[in-house]
Amino acid sequence: MAGFQILMVDVDGVIVVRPDGRRWDADLMADLGVDPADLQAAFFTPHWPAIVTGRARIEDHLPAALARIAPEVAAETLIAYWFEKDAILDQVLLDDLSALRATGVPMHLATVQDHRRADHLWNALGLKGRFDGLLHSALIGHAKPDPAYFDAVARRLDTAPADLLLLDDSPRNVAAAIGAGWQGRLWTGEQSLADCLAHPVPPG
Repeated sequence: MAGFQILMVDVDGVIVVRPDGRRWDADLMADLGVDPADLQAAFFTPHWPAIVTGRARIEDHLPAALARIAPEVAAETLIAYWFEKDAILDQVLLDDLSALRATGVPMHLATVQDHRRADHLWNALGLKGRFDGLLHSALIGHAKPDPAYFDAVARRLDTAPADLLLLDDSPRNVAAAIGAGWQGRLWTGEQSLADCLAHPVPPG
């Protein structure tokens, strides 16, 4: 596991998992009366790219989208539902990461998030107690797999790209990290952390 100085860890699909394979919005229609396809079309598709790069906030667009597709549902109600449903942590991996961090390896979250959910992950879910920093896309101004994200993070950490290693479940993100001069490991959930770091899975 030598050869890198800082471990950068993705969140969704790595730290936050869905063991049953169901999306957070699988029961959204039954629970809140919001059609996930309508929400995707009215909110996520047109507005999410700006929100996760810090150019807009959830609150700037979600109320208007819900007013069109589900006027009886308040934005805060949907946000609370979303964050609660998308919050299952892989405790085994977190414990393994904590053990590695205890040996002196710095660890930061490298994730595509808006400011609101980033704060929820960091504070409400307690990830701030397990990592040294949170470098989410809305803070950086670019999102993985944009090379600008990786360049900006390396500058922010004042670390040579080759000394950063990304652990991510997206082959595209891993490939982009490697293309930016980082090291990368594809997390499949089928290996231990030690095996994944020592024996990288080809990202494509």
